[in-house]
Amino acid sequence: MSKICIQGAKVWDGIRADTYAATVIIEGNKILSVRDGSQPDLDFVGEVIEADGLTLMPGLVEGHAHPSFVGINEPAELGRISSEEHMLLTAKNLELLLSHGFTSVFEAASAKPLLGVTARNAIESGLIIGPRMRAASPEITTTAGLGDERRRFMHQESFGLIGDGPIEMRRIARECVRDGVDNIKINISGDEFVSHARAEVTPMEEDELSALVSVAKTFGKTIAAHARSSKSVKMAVRSGIECIYHCDFADEEALDMLESVRDSCFVGPAFGLVHNCVHEGEVAGISVELCNQLDLYRKFETCCATYHKMRERKMRLVVGGDYGFAVTPMGQNARDIEHFVRYFGYSPVEALQCATLNGAALMGESTRLGQVKPGFLADLLLVKGDPTQDVSLLQQRENLRMIMKDGVLYKDPRVMLAH
Repeated sequence: MSKICIQGAKVWDGIRADTYAATVIIEGNKILSVRDGSQPDLDFVGEVIEADGLTLMPGLVEGHAHPSFVGINEPAELGRISSEEHMLLTAKNLELLLSHGFTSVFEAASAKPLLGVTARNAIESGLIIGPRMRAASPEITTTAGLGDERRRFMHQESFGLIGDGPIEMRRIARECVRDGVDNIKINISGDEFVSHARAEVTPMEEDELSALVSVAKTFGKTIAAHARSSKSVKMAVRSGIECIYHCDFADEEALDMLESVRDSCFVGPAFGLVHNCVHEGEVAGISVELCNQLDLYRKFETCCATYHKMRERKMRLVVGGDYGFAVTPMGQNARDIEHFVRYFGYSPVEALQCATLNGAALMGESTRLGQVKPGFLADLLLVKGDPTQDVSLLQQRENLRMIMKDGVLYKDPRVMLAH
């Protein structure tokens, strides 16, 4: 079995508050040893990577990934792409994510049935290049909920599977199980971009949610919820949902409920979309006037205040910001780590742990991912500079000198040095 020795690097192991000098040996797809100190292992036989001036750290985990969201301006555009073209574009996005240091992705929703499942299987078989992946269903919603783009006079597909009542919710959930998904996505609340169901509206009823959750739990599937309204957050917690996104308008009761399940539930702000609409929206035609019309400035401030409280309550957060829209281009995903520092009050190391340690636990690989530790899977990055001091370094691909997934070098620093 092949061995690789990485020597001369400072190591951030995913746990400690600082970096330290160490020599790391990888055998096959696992970390064999982490030896403190900067002295080379003179007895080592195998490939050697000299990493002076670089930081070795765990690969990043995208906790709210939409690989099949392919630069759209509005959700209905996803329904107008053929399945064949859509699969190719999804594969391209997944390779892009890996090239930005995301060695794992937790798919928050697929734009069409089977896109995520097919991509996951293709990655695992080696047919396409991409991160390790948990594949999701499309966003399951109700009539007049987020994801329902139909009109009285026109049928229009989007990213939603639409059902009404417990019977339809059970059928849709079972179909997704049959498709082979890992995650089932449910839209409990609306969103500011839905004129008839804004973010603080909760279109889904308790009996509909309970029916879907019952099916998902019977088949051992992870459930992820779109929940912006306070009511929707409470519904999600009561239902035992494992991953709750957004939570922008969570009141004190909802925060208390979330805190009570912080050891079994993950929260993802998916803040990138809100941030970019407010600060960079003009590039995608989102004017100041439209932001005011959609009340996005209030949403931005409310989200920041909510996540300051969540940090204080020590909830488990994951990064991932609804990237894949025209206003949030795929490849910007690492910006979310800096958002946690700048807007939510996290230290750089705390934010990095949201992108590694917490993401690994969400992936269901808590004992084998997210740390530089013997026995863990060799999903590793070598970064120019020290991300524990400046997390913005991770946003530039040229700073990612090495990208390794499962012991395989997808970006080899020795090749860069040779040129």
